[in-house]
Amino acid sequence: MLSRVIKAVSLGLIVGLAGLALSYFPYFHELEEDVGLGLLFKFRGVRQPPADAVVVSIDKESAEQLNIPENPDKWPRSLHARLVEALARAGAKVITFDVHFIESRSASDDNLFAAANKRAENVVLGEALSAREVPTASDGAAIAPEHRIVKIVKPLPLLAESAVATAPFVLPRIPFKVNQYWTFQSGAGDSPTFPAVAFQLYTIEVYPDFIRLLERVAPGQTKNFPLDAVGAIKGRSLQRLMRDIRDLFESDPSIESKMLEELDRGYSSTDDGNKHALLKSLIKLYGGSNRRYVNYYGPPHTVTTIPFYRGLQLGQSNESGKLVDVKGKAVFVGLSERILAERKDSFYTVFSQANGVFIGGVEIAATAFLNMLEDRPVNPIGSQHYLLLIVFWGVVIGAICRTSSILLGAASVVLLSVGYFAAAAFQFKTAGTWLPIVIPLFVQAPLGFVAAVLWNYVETNKERQQIRKALAYYVPDEVVDQLAKNIVDIKNSGQMVYGACLFADVAGYTTLSEKMTPQQLSDLMHKYFEATFAPVKQHGGLVVNLKGDSFLAIWKATRMEDGLRRQACLAALDVAKAVQRFNATVEDLNLPTRVGVHSGQIFLGNIGAGDHYEYGPTGDTVNTASRMDGLNKYLGTEVLASDEIVQQLDGLLTREVGKFMLRGKAQPIVVHELLGRAEEADETRKKSLEIFTQGLAAFRRRSWDEAAEHFACAIENSPNDGPAQFYAKLCEEYRINPPGEAWDGVIALEEK
Repeated sequence: MLSRVIKAVSLGLIVGLAGLALSYFPYFHELEEDVGLGLLFKFRGVRQPPADAVVVSIDKESAEQLNIPENPDKWPRSLHARLVEALARAGAKVITFDVHFIESRSASDDNLFAAANKRAENVVLGEALSAREVPTASDGAAIAPEHRIVKIVKPLPLLAESAVATAPFVLPRIPFKVNQYWTFQSGAGDSPTFPAVAFQLYTIEVYPDFIRLLERVAPGQTKNFPLDAVGAIKGRSLQRLMRDIRDLFESDPSIESKMLEELDRGYSSTDDGNKHALLKSLIKLYGGSNRRYVNYYGPPHTVTTIPFYRGLQLGQSNESGKLVDVKGKAVFVGLSERILAERKDSFYTVFSQANGVFIGGVEIAATAFLNMLEDRPVNPIGSQHYLLLIVFWGVVIGAICRTSSILLGAASVVLLSVGYFAAAAFQFKTAGTWLPIVIPLFVQAPLGFVAAVLWNYVETNKERQQIRKALAYYVPDEVVDQLAKNIVDIKNSGQMVYGACLFADVAGYTTLSEKMTPQQLSDLMHKYFEATFAPVKQHGGLVVNLKGDSFLAIWKATRMEDGLRRQACLAALDVAKAVQRFNATVEDLNLPTRVGVHSGQIFLGNIGAGDHYEYGPTGDTVNTASRMDGLNKYLGTEVLASDEIVQQLDGLLTREVGKFMLRGKAQPIVVHELLGRAEEADETRKKSLEIFTQGLAAFRRRSWDEAAEHFACAIENSPNDGPAQFYAKLCEEYRINPPGEAWDGVIALEEK
C-alpha cells in the first residue's frame, strides 16, 4: 500500500514539475494568452461596460455624411474643432484624440482646432511613437545584437500647447493579438499613456485628497507637487507630474499599500464612497504594473460608440434628447468602425470575428480607461500561487490516474478538468482573476493520464513477464501465451495432434526415498532432471508432466512426420546416456532410468475441473508409452520403442523384442529396443542381435529348445542381454506349460 502511494505521489510530482518547467517557455506563455485567456473571455461573454466613457468614431459613415474624404488624415481639422466645442457644450469631462496631428494641414483649421482646445481645457492629444533597431556591436559577427530605440513624436507645437496634455498609446501584440496595454509607456521614458492621462484628468477633483494621503505615508516627498487640481493641470506639465509621482511609487513600493490602508481609515463612510473608489483606483494606477491585461467588455462597439457626425450634433437643444449623454464622461475620439481588418489602427482581440471585424485602438483605450476606473483589470494569479497551483494540480492528476483504472482515470481527469475550468471561469467572471488554462488542462491533464497508462502498462508488462517466466517452469511457452491472451477460456482449449511421447522414470525410487531426507531427495532429483531434460530440449521436445521420479515429454505435429519420430528416439537414447553420466557423478547412489517411446494421435490441452487444471497430453498413445516404460522392468532394458515410432527410420540400432499385450490394453503392440545409433554398433553386437532375432523367430514357431539355444548363445555373447534372459526363462516355462493352439506369439503381461 505504501509503495502504491509513493508511486502515485511520484508521478504526480513529475506531472507537476513538468507543467512548471513548461511554464517558463515563452511559447506556452503566448499560448496561454492566446488560447487560455480567449476561452475565459468566450465563456464569460459580453459584460456591460460602465457608462463613464464614450467613443466618437472616425468612420466611413461620417465621411459620407460630411461629404469629406474617407482617409481620416485628410479630414479638415476645423471638424475636430467643432467636435471639441460640441463635446464641451455637452459637458464632457475629458476629451482624448487617438489621432496624430504631426503635420500642419491648413493654418486656419489648425488655429481653429487649437483655440477650441484651449477653451475646453480638458483635451488630450495622442503622441506618435517611432522605433528603429540600432546595432550595438560591429565585431564582424554574422548577426549583431540590436537595441530598440523609441522616439516620441509630439503633435504640432501649436496643437500640443493648446491641449492640457499629450500622451502616447502604443499597444503590444503578442504575437499578433492585443491582450495588454501600458499605463506608463515602457521604452519611452515611462511616459504616461493617454488612457492613464485621461483617467488622471477624470479624477482630478480627488487629486488634493490623493496628495494629502501621499504626504501622510511619505512625509516631505510631496513638497514639489501641486496641492490642488488647478495647479496640477496648469502649474506644470501633467505628463511630468504623473511621471514624478510614478517614480516616487517605484522608489518605495510600500507606498501603495500604506496609502490604501490610510484610505480605508479616512474614507469609510457611505457619503465618501465614490471618492473612496476614485482614490483607490488612482493609487493603483501609480502603484501597479506598467503593463496590464485588457479586460474586454465584448466585441467592437460594446463601449458606447457614436459616429463622428453625431458627435458634432451634441449640445444642440433640438437634438439633445436623441443623442448620447456625454456629461461628466470621458470621450475618446478615433478610428472605430465595424469592419477594420484593413485599417492601420485595427487590432485583433479575443472578441474579433472571422469575418474581419477587428477593434479600433481608440476603443481599446476607452476599455483600458474603464478598467482603471472600476478597478477590474484581468489579474493573473501571482507567481507563488501559480507555482503552487501547477504543482498541486499535477500531483492530484498524476496520483488519481496512477491509482485508478484506465476508464476511471479518464473519467476522473475529465470531471476534474471540467470542475477546474468551471472554477476558473467563475473567478474570471466575478473577480477578473485569470487562472492558467493551457498548462493544467491541455498539458498536465493528458500528460498525467498518458504517463499513468504507460507506467501501469510497463509495470503490468513487467509483472506479466515475471509471471510468464514463473509459469514457464510449469507449463510450455505456448500455454503461457494462451493464458496471457485468454485466461477465461483456457479450460476449454485443446487440440488433437500427432505426437511422439517419451515416458521415463527411475527404478527403485521408493527405496531411494526411504534412505534420504526430503531435502536431500529434492536436491538430488533437481540435478537428475536437469541432466535428463537437457537432451529432450536439445531434440525439440517439450516436457509436459513431472511427477515424483517420472516425466513425460512430447513432440507434436499436425501429421505423422519421420523427423518428429527420429527426434523422439534420439532424445530417448541421449536421456539414457545422460543418466549414465549423472550416476557416475553421484557417489554411493544409482538412479537407473527406464524409457518408453511411442507415437500416435494425442489430445493436447488442459485437463481438470473446478479451480484446478493441468496442461498435458491424454489418450492411448500416452498410456502405451507409460506401459512400455514399465516393460523395461521385465525385459531388463533401458529404452523401448513401439513399432509405430521406429518403422522405416534409418540410422538407428534397434531390435524387435516381441509382441506384447500390455496391461490394460486390448490390442497387442510390437516393441523394439533402442540400442543406439547405427554407426555405434560393432560386429560382436551385430552378431548377438542376429542370434537374438533367430531365437525370437524360433520362439514364435513354438520351437522352445531351438529358441532356448539361440537365447543362450546370445547371453554368452552379451551376458547382460536382458531380453535374451527373459525369453530363455520363458522358454523353460513353455516347455512345461505351453500356450494354447490359438497362441500367435503375443506375450500378455498382467502387471505394469
